[in-house]
Amino acid sequence: MSRSVVLVTGGARRIGRAIALDLATAGWSVAFSYRHSSAEAQDTLRELRRHPGQAEALFADLSDEASCRALVPEVVKRFGRIDAVVNNASTFEYDNAETFGLAAMERHWKANTAPAIVLSQELYQHLKGTGRTGCVVNLLDQKLWNPNPDYFSYTLSKAALEAATKMLAMAMAPQLRVSGVAPGLTLLSGPMSEQEFDVGQRLNPLERSSPPEDIAGAVRFLLTSPATTGSTILVDGGQHLSRQARDVMFLAREMEAH
Repeated sequence: MSRSVVLVTGGARRIGRAIALDLATAGWSVAFSYRHSSAEAQDTLRELRRHPGQAEALFADLSDEASCRALVPEVVKRFGRIDAVVNNASTFEYDNAETFGLAAMERHWKANTAPAIVLSQELYQHLKGTGRTGCVVNLLDQKLWNPNPDYFSYTLSKAALEAATKMLAMAMAPQLRVSGVAPGLTLLSGPMSEQEFDVGQRLNPLERSSPPEDIAGAVRFLLTSPATTGSTILVDGGQHLSRQARDVMFLAREMEAH
């Protein structure tokens, strides 16, 4: 029988790479999309091809609807099938309630929200009438359960994706299951220093956060759990249980200052 095939968006680096490699190790054939990270994409592709399943790297501009819609048919063309999509690619730029503007919101919407919906549509259409079922996993953020006004546009785009996850799960059952994984502080990003990152992790109840391997494990669980849809697993060291009035980067800086 053919191996199950998954498409991981933004799979060339960071969390996406960890997810792609974890699934390849578990026996999946893996396609992943990339846009700017061509050198890293080739490195990840070499790693994936050390496993028995097929692997392909696909260039795509997810903010362009035509380019985004072409991804699923391209995966089918190269692999002969597609069973799942992991919507990992994301834009993470700082703004707040005072600096918010439509351009920033549009950038985040086109990167973090709309592509996940479009790819879900395409996977659903591919599966209709085949007798097969599939799964979509959307990468969210623990900030949705522990809100603060930092990274305003980013947070709004992820909140919209969380709502879309539930609505898609309702609309596309039983052909398609749609669920989410919500990480906390995972990798250095933006202006955060390594010292601030370490302090930020220790602020969590478990005094650790969500390494990429833990996130990949949660994604794999959802992909292989046929009774699970419309729900989100928080993989964040308990960060969502801590009331945080600002982004953890600023809290860590305050602690360091004292």
